[in-house]
Amino acid sequence: MSDSKVIGVGIIGATPDRGWAATTHIPALRTRPEYELRAVATSRRESADAAGRAFAVPSYDDYRELIARDDVDLVVVSVKVPMHRELVSAALNAGKSVFCEWPLGASLDEALALSELAQARGARTMIGLQGRSSPAINYVRDLVADGYVGEVLSTTMVVSAMVGDGIDIANAYLVDRGNAANLLTVTLGHNADIMAYCLGEFEELSARLDVRRPTVTINQTGEVIPRTSPDQAAIVARLGGGATATLHFRGGLGNGSDFDWQINGTEGDLRVTVEGGSPPVAVTVVRGGKSGQGLADLPIPASYTDGVGEGSVGVQNVAALYEKFAADQRDGTRTAPSFETAITRHRLIAAIEESARTGVRQTVG
Repeated sequence: MSDSKVIGVGIIGATPDRGWAATTHIPALRTRPEYELRAVATSRRESADAAGRAFAVPSYDDYRELIARDDVDLVVVSVKVPMHRELVSAALNAGKSVFCEWPLGASLDEALALSELAQARGARTMIGLQGRSSPAINYVRDLVADGYVGEVLSTTMVVSAMVGDGIDIANAYLVDRGNAANLLTVTLGHNADIMAYCLGEFEELSARLDVRRPTVTINQTGEVIPRTSPDQAAIVARLGGGATATLHFRGGLGNGSDFDWQINGTEGDLRVTVEGGSPPVAVTVVRGGKSGQGLADLPIPASYTDGVGEGSVGVQNVAALYEKFAADQRDGTRTAPSFETAITRHRLIAAIEESARTGVRQTVG
């Protein structure tokens, strides 16, 4: 590290007026004393200059110049998925640590190549699966581990994603399957990771993927464009602990809840709900009850929320990832989700795609 006390950060994809880097990463970094933003990069000189002014750091329209800086220890890659392999590879080959947004690659093969390169370089890595940092989700994980529901028998997750009949122009790329960012890779990837984190990894599954709305209208222009990415994903699976899992991800807004996750056990039940998003980015409500009783709100204990910084839920959860990464670097631990974590999730998505394509039940991993 350039400074033993501070981790210098360079962000690729820090467009100042929109995007995940500007709205989440930079506010999250500002809450963490272990980090200092040292440089930003975008793909155009005009936006790079604007980013430099907005964030008061040197800016580049060539990412290689950012990576080459001696004072940048950690490179954050926050751009569209098709560019991940090139940018992450360059940072790893330069000896940098890397935080890459999820998905890691445009395919399992790309993700494997990046993970193998990181291991070969001995690099510290992090993947943006920030749902694992949600206080509510960690509370649920501990409730299950402590036996609140007894043995988990089954679990059901229904998630509505904001890609229905209409879409904002900035998100139009989500409907093109070739861009590798869609309901399956992003929405399912983030939220299935939450299920596996709390209840155990996926072992076997059967899946169906459909495009039920073959066109979508861009809200700002009225232009109608084709949809090639799935807007329906249904999975029946067995988890590592033996529980039966069903998951349904659907395009469009939910009626009352965009995220509804139920866990049924021999001694009780849990229900996790979110309006206007899902746990990685939105306020999450946990309810529970013992067998034969109704569900009641389970307020999240202060021990899970102490030290949570300011900002949106997404900012708080990403800040918690940064906190874990800094602690891992300081203490030699491995608590932050890494590229190896990403490979586990990419294998799940590959199994879902293969099952949907062939109609054959798949073993995951």
